[in-house]
Amino acid sequence: MKIRLFILVLITMISAHAWSQQSKPLQFKEEIFDFGNVAEEGGPVTHEFVFTNGSNRPVKILTVQASCGCTTPGWSKESVGPGKTGYIQASFNPKGRPGFFTKSLTVTTDLEATPIVLQIKGQVYSGGSVDASDFHIANGNWKLKAGSFNLGKVYRKDEFTSRDFQILNGGSKAITFTGKVVGPNYIKVDVTPKTLAPGAKGNVKISYNGKLKNAYGFQSDNIEIQTDDELNPVKSFSVYATLEDYFDPLKPEDLAKAPQLRLGMTSLDFGTVSSNGATREITVSNTGKKELNIRSLQGNCTCVTALATKPTLKPGESSTIKLNFKPQDRKGTQQKAVTIYSNDPRNPVQRITFSAYVD
Repeated sequence: MKIRLFILVLITMISAHAWSQQSKPLQFKEEIFDFGNVAEEGGPVTHEFVFTNGSNRPVKILTVQASCGCTTPGWSKESVGPGKTGYIQASFNPKGRPGFFTKSLTVTTDLEATPIVLQIKGQVYSGGSVDASDFHIANGNWKLKAGSFNLGKVYRKDEFTSRDFQILNGGSKAITFTGKVVGPNYIKVDVTPKTLAPGAKGNVKISYNGKLKNAYGFQSDNIEIQTDDELNPVKSFSVYATLEDYFDPLKPEDLAKAPQLRLGMTSLDFGTVSSNGATREITVSNTGKKELNIRSLQGNCTCVTALATKPTLKPGESSTIKLNFKPQDRKGTQQKAVTIYSNDPRNPVQRITFSAYVD
């Protein structure tokens, strides 16, 4: 009995800790920013991390400590009221620092004792050009840094999110983009310059419309870019994106009225599982003031499926999420996850992880 009581208390403490980590009073649009390629002679580059004060009182940034003298911080000097936005600025000087970099900014506020850590990263190149050895993937005479285009997070909004990817003409003849692209209507492609001279570098811009795609979670698509490259004129690429809903920043009084998804636990152990698989249930509750909609459940593998017994929960209502794990040909220890997408504006994306041993 004592052992069972100890395990129950431990699970409750872990769940409470996980829940407290998910709700952040200061809501940043992003906590990591990638500058991409930065010219060493181009001077400092700057990015602003914008945040919204989701607490019920004004917050003041006390200090911002950079991890390196090459990074100069800046921040909102005045107190930021509830529901208002502020910023943390990071200016990085690439002079004398060729190669990959990652730097951090430690932010201290008068709201919480635990600091917030932001990060910038990128690749510094010198001599006015990117090292050709960076372009190690060949698609015909096009040379790229990766064999696919990964856009990362894309919001399900009626607008296109764009990312740029560099290319290099590794052949002995100019390559012209014909302007024709075969792919879904929610993906647009532009190549500049249209004609790429031998040894020259260009840019492929991939634009993705999350609302037109109308899906959640990790997505994979294929596109074909048509050129006059004599080695491989039709260039096929995978395009990856992770789709999430976008929520406008809310004032504290609006957040107090919003739906709120709370999980009974965020991790569990299936124990030993046979080849037939196993099913477990996790409690999900709406602790908010408006109706909660569980919009999608995505397993990180075909061996995992999840079903919300009741996808719409009224305020104060609880239900269950059924997790089904079928090992297929997998053996030994397995670590899997299910991602939950909901209309909870505080935490629209939450994750359940579980382990299992397949006998």
